Amino acid sequence: MDKVKLRRWDSAEHLKTEEDIALYLDACLEAAGDDAAYIAKALGNIARARGMTQLARDTGLGRESLYKALSGEGNPEFSTIMKVVKALGLKLHIQALNQ
Repeated sequence: MDKVKLRRWDSAEHLKTEEDIALYLDACLEAAGDDAAYIAKALGNIARARGMTQLARDTGLGRESLYKALSGEGNPEFSTIMKVVKALGLKLHIQALNQ
């Protein structure tokens, strides 16, 4: 029997369109609950799909700092998250829980 070679799943490889990105982030926000690291990691995946170097230029933050902050291991400030969201051309939307 031949061995099956598997690769680690990388969400960034599948985020091709604006719709893909919006649906992915929306699903991550839904799944994250109160886990801020989950959202940071999701933004990191989107950033890698778009290009971290360009994101660093657009936010004025260091590329290495962004990799760390958006790794899911970092603890980015909310201002960093907002800079990243804006630079990615995204907008956070708040909705009442009862809707």
